[in-house]
Amino acid sequence: MKSLRRMLSVLVFVSLSTLAFAQSDAQKSDAQKSFDKLKTLAGSWEGPVTVVPPQHEMGDGTLTQVSLRVTSRGNAMVHEMKEAGTPDDPAKYDHPVTMFYLDGDRLLLTHYCDAGNRPRMAGKVSADGKTVEFDFLDVAGGTQYGHMHHAVFTVVDPNHHIEDWTYMTPGDKPVHAHMDLQRKK
Repeated sequence: MKSLRRMLSVLVFVSLSTLAFAQSDAQKSDAQKSFDKLKTLAGSWEGPVTVVPPQHEMGDGTLTQVSLRVTSRGNAMVHEMKEAGTPDDPAKYDHPVTMFYLDGDRLLLTHYCDAGNRPRMAGKVSADGKTVEFDFLDVAGGTQYGHMHHAVFTVVDPNHHIEDWTYMTPGDKPVHAHMDLQRKK
């Protein structure tokens, strides 16, 4: 009888804990849900990039490496991108860095661009929870060389995600980069 009471107590505790967790997850803002989705991408990634319209400095199928790392006690995430096979020398080669973070009830990114500026975008998760889309807010620094304007992250599965970035060239002509990335083992 004593063991039955103990077992019932444990079951009640587990049930209440599960209910509390479910309620706290339901109370998360859309921004927090979006950020949590992006955090699942932490790791090293590699895959081809397709650029439309084609650009002379980046051919179709160029292999790209992406590193995503959660930092600052879970309050920020760093995204670094570079062409595979290039030396890790950001002073000579493209090596843009993007920071993701929450600002109140908004998920923001700041892209530290090789064009010398810092566009900010606000993100939101799709209804199915698989895509986080970022829309342009503003840009600090000059835009004479263009600026990053839009980004979409689609989680296909734990080892596969897609990134779509839109860059606005001078004259506001968009260039779209599509990266199909696989997690590196």
